[in-house]
Amino acid sequence: MQKVRWVVGVDEAGRGPLAGPVSVAAVAVRADRYHTKLPILDGVCDSKKMTEHARNEWYRRLKHLEERKHIRSAVSLVSNTVIDKKGIMYAIRLGVLRSLRKLNISPSSASVLLDGSLYAPKEWKNQETIIRGDASVQIISAASILAKVRRDTRMYRYAIAYPRYHFDQHKGYGSAAHIRAIHHHGLSPLHRQSFCHFLPKMGS
Repeated sequence: MQKVRWVVGVDEAGRGPLAGPVSVAAVAVRADRYHTKLPILDGVCDSKKMTEHARNEWYRRLKHLEERKHIRSAVSLVSNTVIDKKGIMYAIRLGVLRSLRKLNISPSSASVLLDGSLYAPKEWKNQETIIRGDASVQIISAASILAKVRRDTRMYRYAIAYPRYHFDQHKGYGSAAHIRAIHHHGLSPLHRQSFCHFLPKMGS
């Protein structure tokens, strides 16, 4: 059996919105440098508990750590089209697979820690799913930040392309303002129709 050389944290963002992709991120640290409390990740926490400014600051810090080869990271966005065709759980599994592959790490050389109900493909035999891992495991918290910031950045771009929906404000989640916009304008090409079956389609 190959020696574990990497510890990888995995988390997702955007499971529940009515529009936009789901985002899955993976962060890897060399096993010989890994500890439960890593000085380079001191202060990191669950992205949902951080302000947008703090998330963006940590995103920049994580990218800097990657440039200095302290970590590896990968993010995969899976579109609303895939979510509608295959379902949200398929889309999340696909995002996990893509992000792990982007790390360019052998599955047999990694220990994978995943948040909540996430699972890695079977070839990643050394894996553990941790309930509320994004709040208790630094490397998963780091992945949650990357997933959230990358998805939010994409939603800001979509807000420019589809200004009537104000995706920059709610990021595709089902806020009252978002639902009012759907009722007024119908569904855009970015909406998850399988999540919005009770709402009117574009032009209806």
